[in-house]
Amino acid sequence: MKNTINRIGGFIKAQPVLVISFAAAFITMFIIPPDSSYPGYINRAVLIELFALMIAVAGFRSIGVFDKATGYILKKTGTVRKLGIVMVLICFFSSMLVTNDVALLTFVPLTLLIYRSIPDEKSRILTIVLETVAANMGSMLTPVGNPQNLYLYDEFGLSAMTFVKTMLPAGFVGLICIMLMTFLLPATECEAPERSADSVSSAKAAAYGVIFVLCLLTVFRILPDYICLLAAVLTAVIFDRKLLLKADYALLATFICFFVFVGNIARIDSVNDFFSHAVDGRELLIGVGLSQIISNVPAAVMLAGFTDNGTKLLLGVDIGGLGTLIASLASLISFQFYRKAEKAQTGRYILVFTAVNIVILAVLIVLELILGNI
Repeated sequence: MKNTINRIGGFIKAQPVLVISFAAAFITMFIIPPDSSYPGYINRAVLIELFALMIAVAGFRSIGVFDKATGYILKKTGTVRKLGIVMVLICFFSSMLVTNDVALLTFVPLTLLIYRSIPDEKSRILTIVLETVAANMGSMLTPVGNPQNLYLYDEFGLSAMTFVKTMLPAGFVGLICIMLMTFLLPATECEAPERSADSVSSAKAAAYGVIFVLCLLTVFRILPDYICLLAAVLTAVIFDRKLLLKADYALLATFICFFVFVGNIARIDSVNDFFSHAVDGRELLIGVGLSQIISNVPAAVMLAGFTDNGTKLLLGVDIGGLGTLIASLASLISFQFYRKAEKAQTGRYILVFTAVNIVILAVLIVLELILGNI
């Protein structure tokens, strides 16, 4: 019995958003009992695109593509400041294609490894914080950069041009803020550790590349989603079946739960009227505010059902990824890696993280106010 309670407690601690989304969906099922409308809640294309993207990225990681690319770039660094600039830029640009959480899963551990030979805790904390913000900023610039982008892009039928024009000002200004903050890092000399020289399987790299391209074609509505799904599953079965176990099924389940929750809420007239009135014209600020409490992915799914202004909601939840530690689930990834590191100073990390995020969040809100989006 005690072991069972510990397991449940461990699961809740590991997947708090999934647990909350399941509870929310389950409660609404008593108000709106399951019926023939339930399947219509689910955005199948988004789930398939997320799954295929997870398989492709897991494949690239398994054959060391990211390590190779990073190892090459790190040879160009010679100081703590240059190292920070390189790692921040890697996180910013890679997150556009492989999502913010995958970028941090890949490069934060590498940063911690590098800093084993650099006894400078302040610089280590600031570097990881800036990497985290960079991943959140870079991911906002493409539909596949993070789950909420993928969902809102499909849900509101946005065009690629509309998406880029909406997100580019905030992403560009955010990058400038981050790069200015890298000058807070010292210009002391450092050396990056040697990386493995193992070769990358060209056949596997090509196969995972095909999945990634098919995923992009599906996102931009050039190919039907079932082709993307079949290609991802078949490629994993042929080249590495373990990839099927590396997909983030908790995230997929979280989306399904929120689809059910939002679908049911939208059928309760009084609640629907309240949220529609509250959100209307305030999409950006409410998206920012709600993201601070429940994180930006569930905030996007929840609010999408109560507005027709997808671009302002997109801005709100993406900018809302800055701020608190839970505003973006990707930020928690960095924190989890750091707090487990030797000699970690979690209190200082949270303080630096909060200060950096609040400053950049304030700048971006002022920017959107000037642009007339608030």
